[in-house]
Amino acid sequence: MAEDSEEQGEGFDKAPSRRQMLALGAAAASTVVTVRPALAQTAGSVMNCQIPIPDPARSGQFVAADGALVPPGTQGAFPPPGRMLNGEEVKAALQSGRSLPGFGYEQSQAYTNYIRRLQAGMSGFTCYASIQMPRG
Repeated sequence: MAEDSEEQGEGFDKAPSRRQMLALGAAAASTVVTVRPALAQTAGSVMNCQIPIPDPARSGQFVAADGALVPPGTQGAFPPPGRMLNGEEVKAALQSGRSLPGFGYEQSQAYTNYIRRLQAGMSGFTCYASIQMPRG
């Protein structure tokens, strides 16, 4: 590289040398190769993430139509789904307004309302937040 700096002198009047351009091109290409798989992995993990209803810290609670957690047996409330909901089915239900697979319309609405109320620190929040991220 000593000869490159001698070719250019002390100022920045001359264009970068061929060697410098090749080095920059190689660095840019490796960046693209590294970033694309990471984005694909992120998109895949979003679809495979899971949301428990309710949060394990609040297990045993039922879900009211507005998504609030209420004591078991509350009129109009639904029992927990009995399984975690995966990101793909939640995203589809949130975007389309259709029911979650295996649940009736009102029950699905209660569960999606619960998911919309998730906050940082609650189990399933990271999954819900990643579902909301736009994919480019």
